[in-house]
Formats: sequence, structure tokens, C-alpha cells
Amino acid sequence: MILNLRTLTTSLVIMLSLGASANTAQASSSSLSLPLQGTSSQPQDLTLEPAFWWAGMHNPELQLMLYSRELPSLPQQLKVDIQGHGITLKSLEHTDNPHYLFINLNLSQAAPQTFELVISSTDSASKTNTPLYRLPYTLQARAKGSRERQGFSNKDVIYLITPDRFANGNTSNDNQADMLEQVAANSPSNLNYPDARHGGDIAGISQHLAYLVKLGVTQLWINPLLENNQAQYSYHGYSITNLYRVDPRFGSNEDYKALVAKANKLGLGVIKDVVVNHIGSNHWWLNDLPSQDWLNDATKTQLHNRKSKPDLMQSADTKSSAIKSSVTSPGFTSHRRTTVQDPYAAAQDHIDFVDGWFTDTMPDLNQSNPKLATYLIQNSIWWVEYAGLSGIREDTYSYADKGFLAKWSKAVMAEYPNFNIVGEEWTANPITVSYWQKGKINADGYTSDLPSLMDFPLYEKLIASLNEPESWDTGFIKLYEMLANDVVYAEPSKLVLFEGNHDTNRIFSLVKENIDLYKMALTYVLTAKRIPQLFYGTEVLMTSPTEGRHDGVVRSDFPGGFANSATNAFTGQGLSEPQRQAQQFVRTLLNYRKKSPALKSGDLLHFVPQDGIYVQFRCVLNAPLSAEQKAEALKSLIQNNSLTQHNACTQPSADKVMVIYNKNDKIVTLDINRFASVLGDSGAATDIISGNTVSLNQAITLPHAGVTILELKPNSKSKSPLNAGLPSRQDSMLSRNQANALTRAHTNNSAINLAKNSTQKGTQS
Repeated sequence: MILNLRTLTTSLVIMLSLGASANTAQASSSSLSLPLQGTSSQPQDLTLEPAFWWAGMHNPELQLMLYSRELPSLPQQLKVDIQGHGITLKSLEHTDNPHYLFINLNLSQAAPQTFELVISSTDSASKTNTPLYRLPYTLQARAKGSRERQGFSNKDVIYLITPDRFANGNTSNDNQADMLEQVAANSPSNLNYPDARHGGDIAGISQHLAYLVKLGVTQLWINPLLENNQAQYSYHGYSITNLYRVDPRFGSNEDYKALVAKANKLGLGVIKDVVVNHIGSNHWWLNDLPSQDWLNDATKTQLHNRKSKPDLMQSADTKSSAIKSSVTSPGFTSHRRTTVQDPYAAAQDHIDFVDGWFTDTMPDLNQSNPKLATYLIQNSIWWVEYAGLSGIREDTYSYADKGFLAKWSKAVMAEYPNFNIVGEEWTANPITVSYWQKGKINADGYTSDLPSLMDFPLYEKLIASLNEPESWDTGFIKLYEMLANDVVYAEPSKLVLFEGNHDTNRIFSLVKENIDLYKMALTYVLTAKRIPQLFYGTEVLMTSPTEGRHDGVVRSDFPGGFANSATNAFTGQGLSEPQRQAQQFVRTLLNYRKKSPALKSGDLLHFVPQDGIYVQFRCVLNAPLSAEQKAEALKSLIQNNSLTQHNACTQPSADKVMVIYNKNDKIVTLDINRFASVLGDSGAATDIISGNTVSLNQAITLPHAGVTILELKPNSKSKSPLNAGLPSRQDSMLSRNQANALTRAHTNNSAINLAKNSTQKGTQS
């Protein structure tokens, strides 16, 4: 039922009959809900989510979740009056729990305003109304340019912070009366308390933004800041008990918004860590669930899945009562993520992964419930709009219902077309990761609007290849060959590559505290054709165990972030000489990357590793090619049968960065003739770490293991704008059929047709 406003101010009333309550329209897949600001994890007499919204959103639909134990038990006894301007009350929806009311609004004609929601109970016999609540509700004005906000991209370097362990800027908020867990006694830095709260907060991050700017990072990914009112392990933030409230031990919603604004002024964006797969077991919903199917129940049967998740049920399952009765709760997740994509996977194995709980303190959400799906979508959009975010990192991405994930990513990106989201799919298999990226053509027809994913496959191979001895099939060659898997991704350059995160052991420890391998690892991440991410403390060689999970130790306190710190990485006081050198190395490379178009957006060209040396180039044209140059480039591609002829690294007019990875402990010389196709007639380069000039007219001497990063500039005197220095390959020209096949693929391009004719003449002669 839809009622339209016909005057600027009017009262709308919509009544639900008992029979219609279960069949109301499905909630929009791009609307939101939230509790009143300032509430604790336990609901008050009334909770309204979201507490406010904005006029002028791309999606004008809004769903409000109202919770109250005073609501009438029968839906037909409830009515809602709305007094406002340009607001359409579309429908009311109920669940099997009478304490919840879902109010669907259309705001397409609404301007910023505060209007009134009047919730009343009516006696169907006497038709008298008893007002229960008169609730003012505000539609705020959007910030200028909100929809056009720019998300994180390849120009950025992301810095991951675990807020409880970074810096304690306000000790007065360490303990809160309404929070179950207090800060650890004695020294919060003491490793005897690795899993307790240490007291880091938003104020601590805010006070050290200048350090981060100087370091050279441009985006901050902060582990979840939302309320985690759990008795234990509340510091990490992934057991959320209120999806609209910043944990008071970190600060307030307003503190978070102010942090983002301050960071933005300094050139730093902020990425929010979002969790849609699960909540904390002390979330107020657990005291009175909105519906029986709100969670994937770990103790009851999953028979409701046959209605809400028919795609998980094989045809044989639905025909056999014996099989039906055996489909019981999987309990905890199997972590078998390939079951989502596997064309041969049994339905139960799929359910075991998606519907299983992480732990008994992390109830698994059933996102196939349309009202919950709307709630989660709206919550993500609310935080982007409220705080002014530049990105989302989505936790445990594939564990949620994949139909919901498609709707969620589409809704967020539709609201903010230039935004960015990176999903966590923790697997070393690039095919599994590629399944979730926007633009990937999947055999099962699944489509996603997720722009980016964490590049776990390349990370895993990076660590392994650095630690292995060099041979025909070990060491750098594995890293080299892993990049060939980029063909399975829709857009591999949009992946986020990292040297570590809050779930992995520290990189300096993983490379056996070898400073040369450490520098290679960081250089690879920061110069790769990816979006790079660093973990806090990596720049000062923070360490951890190397085997198994040691989360609390991995997330140790940042030096200088707490009152009793023996060293201070923010000021450099007390750092060892290796720590100082590492910090300066990172700072130099990061700040160089800021001004290097080649490292931010350039093409990649690499050479097969030989004798313990692996060479990569990143290159970008400093001027676009003309039509004639493009035609000449295509002609060269056809004649030489090489896909790299279009690579900017083959053009002398490009800006180029050469990266040399060397594992040899003894002095070696690198014959640069092998790289003539890229070096052209460049006579010298600048070492960006030392600032020294390196001659390219002779072999390069590498005195010891390590990484060398050289900046090459194009030769302005070069007469030929294309393919200078390339060896002649006329003897290996394509056959007529090969040339015709290549040119037919581009018949609509005049430049290609020109190249085709040229090639055919050559083969005929």
C-alpha cells in the first residue's frame, strides 16, 4: 500500500491487517536503520534505528526499525502518523516478534527537515487511539560533494591501525561503567596481557596524524571502532554489540567524525572496517531477536533455509524427507570457502561454511532475511555519509550470503560511484579471490559490484619466495609466475597488496629478521601494480612469533603510544639503529611514491629471475600517444607477436622506475644489455633511496643482497617516439594467418586496419 503526500504538511495513517502483515512488500535493498545515539548495548524503552538520515540520497527509500515492548501484540492495533514535508509512507512491516515495527518511507520529494512520527495503538472495537510515542525525526542536509566523494585508489598507500594498541590519547575513557571489560591491570604493554584492552583510542590516532603524514601514507584503515561490550577479547572490535555506536572506550561518534575531518584536512582518507557476517553475542538483539530467522541458528535446524535459501538446496534434497531431516545446523563455520563457487559442492557443505558461526561469541547473521539485509546496507551507507569516509574494508567477505553481498556492494557503490570497497577473502587461490571482483564473468552467472579484494595469493607467494633459496623452480620464480595469474582477475591493479595485517605474523619476523629481505618485501608491496597497505609498526621492525596465531602479540603496542613506552617511534627516541634505518627507508619510499606517476599508475614489465636477481619496471607515458604513434605501436605488436609492445615500458618517452631484487650475498654485476628494450639510450638513473647517480652505460655492480630502486627519465633527444632500442625481429614476423587473425579482432579501428595492410604487404613480399 502506498499513500502519497498531496500537501506540504499532512498526516498520513496506514493500518495493517493481521492477514497482510506477513505479506507486506519486501524491504528495499539499499535502505538503512539505527538505534538512538548514545544508547548502550542494551535497548532502552524505545530504540529507533537509524536515529536520523539525509535528504537527497540517490536511493530515496528508507526503512526505520522501531523496537519497543509497548507495541501492541496484534498488528492491526498499530498505526503510524507522519507529519512532514514531501514524505511518503509506503508501508509497515512486522515479523513474528511484535516488539519490532519496520516503517518504510519514500523521501524522493523530501527536503532537509525535522518531522514527527506518531506511533499509536488503536482499539479495533472502539476505534479509539492511544498515542504511544511522538518521535521527532531529522532529515539532514548532505555535505557538499558527498555523492562524488573519491574513494581510495592506486595513488594511495593504506596504513592499518589496531586502535586499542596504537596510542592512548585519553586515559579518562579507558574504563566505562556500562562496559563489561576493563583495561588490563598494571602495564597495558605487558605481554602478560596480550588479549586484554590496553587503552588506545581515537584521541591517540588524532594526536599522531602528523607522524602519519610525514611517514607518507595517505589512507588510514582502522580496525572496527564500534561498541564491543563483550566480557573478553573486546579490544579487536569484531564482536560488535551496537552497529551505530562507537565504543566509548575509543571515544564517541562525534570523536570519530572529527578524526576523519582532521585527517582529510591533512590529506588522509579514512577507511571503515565493516562486519556484515556476524555480531557479538552481547548485542542487544540477542535478548529479543527481531525474528526467529534473524540469525543462522547454531542449535536449531536449518529448515528455514529451504524457503529463504533455495539456491543452496539440491533437487534431491527437496524430494527426500530423509535428507531433509538430516539438514541440521552446522554449528561453527567449516571455513571451506570454495564451496560457494564449486560447481560440484554438496548443498550441506555450502551451508556449513556460510551459516556456521565463527565462535560462540560471534552469532552468524542471516542476510537472506530482507529486513536484516536492508538494515546492514543502510548501516554501511549511514557511516559513510555521517563520518565522511573514503572507503570500506569488508571483513570475512565470502562468509555472508552471496546474494546479499551482491546487493550490498551494488547499493553502496550506487550511492557513491567513485567510492571504493575492499573485501577480505583469505585464500592463496587467485581463482577463489577473483570470483568476487566486479567485472568477473563467472560460470555460474554470479555478478558483484565489489571493486577490490585483499591480494592474499600474492602476499603468500611473496613471503614464500623471499625465504626460499634460488633455484630453477624456487625463490623469485614463484613470485614471478604468480603474476601470470592476473589474467583471472577483472582488474588486478585494483587489488590491495599488503606486507601484513592484524591476522598475520609480523613481516620482519617472517623473513627471519633479515633487513635486506624486509626491504625487498616492503619495496615489492609499495612498487607493485596494486594498491599497497602497511601494518602499523612495520616501519619500526615490530616482531611476533612466526608459527601459528598469536593475535594479541601481533597487535602489540606501538612504541611511544602509551605512557610507559620504553621507546618512541613518533619522535625516534630510543629506537635502535636498525629501526631508525627501516623507518627512514619506508618514509623515503612512501614519499617518493607520492610524486611518482609510474609507481601510482604505470604499466608493469618484469623479466624472468636469473641467478638470484629479479628485475621489474613500472612505467608511465608522460604524454598521450598520437594516432600515428598508436598505429605504429600496433604494427609493431603484429610484427613482433608480443603483447608487451603496448606497454609504456617499451616507449622511450615514458617515465620509468627500475626495481632490482638481489638475493646474492657476494658482489655480483648485472648485465643491463638484457633490459635494452626498456632502458633504450638512457645513460644514467637516480637511486631514490641514496640519491646517488647510477651509470647505465655499463654493468651495474650490486655489492650485497638487497633492493635497488632507480628512476629513469626519458631521453628528450630521442627521434623515434616508439620502440627505440628494440632488437629487430623481422625474421620472426607473423605468418599471414596469424596477422590476419590479430587484425580482424580490431577491424573497427582505422589505425589497426592500416597496420593490417602494412603487415600483409610484408608477408606477400
